[in-house]
Amino acid sequence: MIQEYIPILLLTGFVIANGIGMLVVSHLVSPRRPTKLKGAPYESGMPPLGGARLRFSVKFYLIAMLFIVFDIEVVFLIPWGVAFRKLGLTGLLAMAIFIVMLEVGHAYAWKRGALEWD
Repeated sequence: MIQEYIPILLLTGFVIANGIGMLVVSHLVSPRRPTKLKGAPYESGMPPLGGARLRFSVKFYLIAMLFIVFDIEVVFLIPWGVAFRKLGLTGLLAMAIFIVMLEVGHAYAWKRGALEWD
């Protein structure tokens, strides 16, 4: 019975050893001479604009949520496409209903101006 758990224990041991090893190696190889310039924030070669605690517009979060919703659509389309021939007409109708519902949401968001970036 214990032999069934040996691969899991080996994998767990390997993962723990790998994590500790990466921390030790990064500590050994890391640069030792920090300077003020090296510690400064880097934003594409530009000096930082404002503080790090600036408030973001709600539009940013709204667009991020819309991206996640439509990204999930793709996640559901991939397995459906793989099993398309086995599902037949019922699968096609179910996916058509799913896509129509998502497109109604997309059209609503577009009509309400959620995709406009001011």
